[in-house]
Amino acid sequence: MVMHRLKQRKPAALLLIFLLLLSACGSGGESAPDDTFTINIAYGNQPGEPIDQVARKWKELAEAQSGGQLRLNLYPSSQLGSEADVIEQALFGSNVIILTGFDFLMRFIPDFGVLTAPYIVDDVDDLFYLTTTDWFKGLENELRDEGFEFVSTKTFYGERHLMTTKPVKSPEDLKGMKIRVPNNQMSINTFKALGASPTPLPLSDLYASLQQGIVDGAENPLPVLSGSKTQEVAKYLALTGHTKIVSPWVAGTKFTEKLPDHLLDILRSTADEAGQFGREIVRQEEEKVLEQFEAQGITITEVDLGPFKEKGRDIFSRVPQWSPDLEQTIRTLLENKP
Repeated sequence: MVMHRLKQRKPAALLLIFLLLLSACGSGGESAPDDTFTINIAYGNQPGEPIDQVARKWKELAEAQSGGQLRLNLYPSSQLGSEADVIEQALFGSNVIILTGFDFLMRFIPDFGVLTAPYIVDDVDDLFYLTTTDWFKGLENELRDEGFEFVSTKTFYGERHLMTTKPVKSPEDLKGMKIRVPNNQMSINTFKALGASPTPLPLSDLYASLQQGIVDGAENPLPVLSGSKTQEVAKYLALTGHTKIVSPWVAGTKFTEKLPDHLLDILRSTADEAGQFGREIVRQEEEKVLEQFEAQGITITEVDLGPFKEKGRDIFSRVPQWSPDLEQTIRTLLENKP
């Protein structure tokens, strides 16, 4: 059809088109070489937050170590769509990698959710250890059968704490309190186990909901609480540390299978390296936010974690989809950690 249309043109017009095409081909430099792979990196966090800094570090490392064969385009603030939307894009082979959560991946492989259970570990290094075990590799193979591939499991998202409109010093103080949580099963069940009334809301609705008394508090890592200005309408911070979050970067297997092995190796190793870089960023941001909260007159309470941990164990009776021996499996793995 294109050739047919071209034949209708006058010779002078054809010559002009030919010269323009020749000029474009020789202009040198704008188009990517054939062996370049462009990858869209999607995450919900805002520019400047620790995850955004991790993504920028990853882009820098991957592009440098691949000699420009990898090009990473960053899309913060859910610019490519919701988590569910982007996961679907990945499933159908789009060149996208998304930062997601093990709680989200429960919809495919339920046992993944235990990695976001309250007080499942005392130290985030124990979480990273769990992702290296044969137990985890078995779940990873099941996820691969669903059409997804982990690119990295080495990104620390943060430790979640509780900010409320009245003091919380024990689980009993949570009774009847409406706590904003993300709309996922693990977050909802965690706060049911702790004795609160979990209220799923978009993070963007939190500020107004606190002002209007729709909710009495929220939970999130400290930098996220600060970024959403929660401290302006909720003046009590309880350092509950109820969940430590390791967030995986996930791609669709249809896409990863198209990448040459050496580029996939670079993509993975640089993602792990950026994740390690991000752990220090998270630590610095947490310290900075605590100092800011203290300066702003926020009441900060270091709670006795014992009663919270005891309440948190109830999570295993609230998720019937989990393997019946899952609690013991995790306990045994941690007890035998090298």
